Amino acid sequence: MHATEPITRMGVLASLRGRSEVQVVSGDETARAAVRVVAADRVTAETLALLRDSAEQADCPVVLVVSDVDPAYLLMVAECRVVAILPRAAATPDRVIAAVAAAAAGAGLIAPDLLGELLRQLERLHREVLTPNALTAASLTAREIEVIRLLADGFTAAEIARRINYSERTVKTVIYGVTRRMNLRSRAQLVAHAVRHGVI
Repeated sequence: MHATEPITRMGVLASLRGRSEVQVVSGDETARAAVRVVAADRVTAETLALLRDSAEQADCPVVLVVSDVDPAYLLMVAECRVVAILPRAAATPDRVIAAVAAAAAGAGLIAPDLLGELLRQLERLHREVLTPNALTAASLTAREIEVIRLLADGFTAAEIARRINYSERTVKTVIYGVTRRMNLRSRAQLVAHAVRHGVI
C-alpha cells in the first residue's frame, strides 16, 4: 500500500486490514506482495513517480485509487502496471477488496469512459506516431512521453529532472534519443511533432 498523503494511506489501510480476503504486508515482506494499492488525489508527476517506484519494487499489478485522472496520463499509468482504477469517492472497503481480488486474478477494473479513452489513445498513438515513424509501442516509453510533455510546458531539462526525480543528464539523454530517432533537429521540432501527432 502506497499513498501520496499519510491520511489517505491510513484510510485505505484501515479498509484493508481486518478483512479475511487480504493480507497486508509491509517492510521486507512487500517484495512478495501479489498486488499493490496506490492512492492519490490526482495523477501528477509525484503520483507517476510513486507508480514507477512501485512497479520497480515488485512485478505485480497495481490498483490505483484516485479522485481524478487526467486522460493525458492514462497511457503512462497503464505502463506502470495499473490494472484497476477506482474513484476515491466510490472506493468503499468492499470495492477496494474487489479490485484487489480482480487484480490478483489477472483481471482489470476500469470505468468504461476511461477504458474508451485509453483505447482511443492507443489507436491514435499507433496511427499517427508509431506507424508513420516505423516504430512499435515499445519504442516510445512512458518516460519519453512524460519528458516531451513537460518540455512542451516550457520546463528546462533541469526543471524536468527535479519534477520527475531523474538526473538532468538522464533527461537530456531521453530528449536527444527521441529527437534523433524521429529524425528531428531540435527540441522545438520535437514538441511540434508530438503535438501534431497527438502524443501530447
